[in-house]
Amino acid sequence: MLTAAKGDARKLETVLESIQKNIHSASHIFKLAQDAFKIATLMDSLPDITLLKVSLELGLQVMRMTLSTLNWRRREMVRWLVTCATEAGVFALDSIMQSWFTLFTPTEATSVVASTVMSNSTIVRLHLDCHQQENLANSARTLALQCAMKDPQNCALSALTLCEKDHIAFETAYQIVLDAAATGMNYTQLFTIARYMEHRGYPMRAYKLATLAMTHLNLSYNQDTHPAINDVLWACALSHSLGKNELASVIPLVVKSVKCATVLSDILRRCTLTTPGLVALHSRSRNSGKLMPLDKAPLRQLLDATIGAYINTTHSRLTHISPRHYSEFIEFLSKARETFLMAHDGHIQFTQFIDNLKQIYKGKKKLMMLVRERFG
Repeated sequence: MLTAAKGDARKLETVLESIQKNIHSASHIFKLAQDAFKIATLMDSLPDITLLKVSLELGLQVMRMTLSTLNWRRREMVRWLVTCATEAGVFALDSIMQSWFTLFTPTEATSVVASTVMSNSTIVRLHLDCHQQENLANSARTLALQCAMKDPQNCALSALTLCEKDHIAFETAYQIVLDAAATGMNYTQLFTIARYMEHRGYPMRAYKLATLAMTHLNLSYNQDTHPAINDVLWACALSHSLGKNELASVIPLVVKSVKCATVLSDILRRCTLTTPGLVALHSRSRNSGKLMPLDKAPLRQLLDATIGAYINTTHSRLTHISPRHYSEFIEFLSKARETFLMAHDGHIQFTQFIDNLKQIYKGKKKLMMLVRERFG
């Protein structure tokens, strides 16, 4: 019927109404929409605009029907609709962006619709002039910001990326992230956006987001392979590169969030290797040229926390240790000793710590014998 009515707007309208009234399966309507699109664009010349409009109308109906369902073909459907709207022209694309909330989820609208609209291939396909390009880009950016407001967890990074070339829109997207950081975003999302900010050349914003991410993080003593460890190390390196004040602000957050001794000792070691601010862009004005002392703030707090973490972890591990883990435990104590010795009275502290272990765990004779052999 669609093929027969091709080119006749009135007949096509009748067929369209009949489909919308009598067919209730989204999959069947989608198949009809795809078929109509193929027929409308079959020729090398200009597409049949009447049939193309019907195809688009059917596609829009499919979007509305499947919006709140978990249709397994949904992503394919969304991509196809954007292709169809692109073929129909700039007004069709603008129209689906204006009414996105009735057709797409926020994630779909940013990751598929807006990103496709702003791609070079779409601009080339539509033969847009500069004015048309800017208008379409503005609609896409507005859509992205609306989506970020509605679902910051899943859309904030896409919104920032889409708004990169427009200062006001980019600032708005960044503010949405900051507002959502306190409530609606987890540390993984915040670290991802923080790394993006550093990549874009905004180290202070990256630092701000990294500190916000840290407040949501909790790394316990036995999580030495936690996926967030690399992010924590990156955040500390970033703070260190910015200068002493930034490092001093991030260390209390690290101490509060991270209880894993090996992670803390890794951070401590890295902080003592170079001077804070040494690799910062403006390091000449910030950098004193001296390494930070371990017996003063902020590194003293980190050193104390690391030693404390080693002590707590040792007792936790000894509670349920089996003989097959003895040698691994001795190596762990060797790493602990390296950290203890960074303190000015570290040798005394470590000796007392070992003596304490021998007294408390004297029932574990074989293990304590290994401890004596290694540490006296």
